Amino acid sequence: MEYTTLGSTGMEVSKICLGCMSFGTDNDMHDWILDETDSREIIERAIDLGINFFDTANAYSMGQSEAILGSVLGEYDRDEQVVATKGYFPTGFFDADADPHPNADGLSRKTIEQELDNSLDRLGMDTVDLYQIHRWDYETPIEETLRALDDAVRRGKTRYVGASSMWAHQFAEALYTSDRLGLERFQTMQNHYNLVYREEEREMLRLCETEDIGVIPWSPLAQGYLTRPHDEMTATTRGEELTDRHQEYRQGGGPDVSERVEELAADTGVSMAQIALSWLLHQDAVDAPIVGTTSVEHLEQAVEALEIDLSDSDQAYLEEPYQPLEVAGHE
Repeated sequence: MEYTTLGSTGMEVSKICLGCMSFGTDNDMHDWILDETDSREIIERAIDLGINFFDTANAYSMGQSEAILGSVLGEYDRDEQVVATKGYFPTGFFDADADPHPNADGLSRKTIEQELDNSLDRLGMDTVDLYQIHRWDYETPIEETLRALDDAVRRGKTRYVGASSMWAHQFAEALYTSDRLGLERFQTMQNHYNLVYREEEREMLRLCETEDIGVIPWSPLAQGYLTRPHDEMTATTRGEELTDRHQEYRQGGGPDVSERVEELAADTGVSMAQIALSWLLHQDAVDAPIVGTTSVEHLEQAVEALEIDLSDSDQAYLEEPYQPLEVAGHE
């Protein structure tokens, strides 16, 4: 495993972050969610491989993702782990049978305080290392959100705070507001970024580099679109489910990029997923992609991608077909 400093936090994290959205209980919306036994196997193997960075959220599987992650990590040395979770969406947002109450979502002080406490309870932790806002709240002034997050840091409930997909001007406003009011700054940006979705390069990544913000992209493999030839996406249960979502990746040069990933993978004797992940790991602005998986084999392949060396010409070849897309992921 290789490690890097997360933004300006000083924390050392593995260059692969294990995403925990697939851990929980079966539900009507996602057939690919793993039960506790299978989830445990992946988390334990991740630790064996040297991964010390884990990302979850209150919204995943009615909070069961946090509970499973906390249960497994509780058997290891907490000092060695960097645990991140998120709030904004209500608990169970991704579950068809959820029935959230009026203050279950958003970034008001009430919601942040209650949801962070609930996340800590499920994780079995007094403090989380990184608490992130899952999206921008258009209904709550950013000053109120930042003051609540600042208080959470001062009370020892989280060590750092981070943000997720939003417009660069919103993130800049939040950073400026923190500086103006003397409040805790966002230290990380969890954004939508991969070989077939590179709109973040226009403004957000440049802003993050200027402000020394840690970048931890979600969907580094484009929800599986970059893991197999684009005309074979219905080969898995999740692939069938995500076919409509993949339309954003099939626009512009997406299919051409996919074909070049397939070609380079064949030439180098590795998988398409490893080439796509290696490309992301070569981007200077990126600290640690968030890799979600439902199998130990795919997890091991993701870690092996750290050993793949893509030349400048390889990277340029993969990037060349890309065409601008409509912004996706801020909703």
